[in-house]
Amino acid sequence: MNVLLDHLTEFREGFIGTALLTLASGLLAMVLGVIIAGFRVSPVPPLRLFGTVWVTIFRNTPLTLLFLVAWFVVPVIFMPGLSPWTKALLALGFYTSAFVCEAIRSGINTVPLGQAEAARSLGMTFTQTLRLIVLPQATRTVIPPLSSIFIALTKNSAIAGAFSVTELFGVQKLLSDQGFAIAWIFLWVALGYLVITFSISGVFRLVEQRLGVAR
Repeated sequence: MNVLLDHLTEFREGFIGTALLTLASGLLAMVLGVIIAGFRVSPVPPLRLFGTVWVTIFRNTPLTLLFLVAWFVVPVIFMPGLSPWTKALLALGFYTSAFVCEAIRSGINTVPLGQAEAARSLGMTFTQTLRLIVLPQATRTVIPPLSSIFIALTKNSAIAGAFSVTELFGVQKLLSDQGFAIAWIFLWVALGYLVITFSISGVFRLVEQRLGVAR
């Protein structure tokens, strides 16, 4: 208990850092995931190709390698002067977007094809059909897999601690280097992650129940 009370500030900052990084990268992943899923089912071949390449690259590349690219390649070629937090946001958001995309695409595939055909017969464009007809129906089926994806995102954010980003898992290295008992440090770090992951699970469960009543 002493290690927690004596270093409450470090644990609090790490917890907030992990929560904010998870929230921000999750929002980025959701936006990109929906867009790329739209590309994957688009009638335009170049868009489908782009979506396929995006998912193939980011889903099959180790996250640590993406962090290295974000740190040592992106600032040199694309955007110099990025903060470590922003680099971690991009690495986590892009990586997770591939999994979000596939979850949403699987939900889109559960919507009967006749729905889209009826919308097109009424003169609706592909974008209107996707936004107004298909995605609202697909949402109910993608909630459970999205919950698992964002819980995994929370745990993946621990890699950011090795890249000078203030987050929960990085606290253990700081305190371990100071000679504190590592078992107690990991206990409090694990409890912090459990609070975040249980909160995510609870939010998605609530959303799933609300959508279930609306059927």
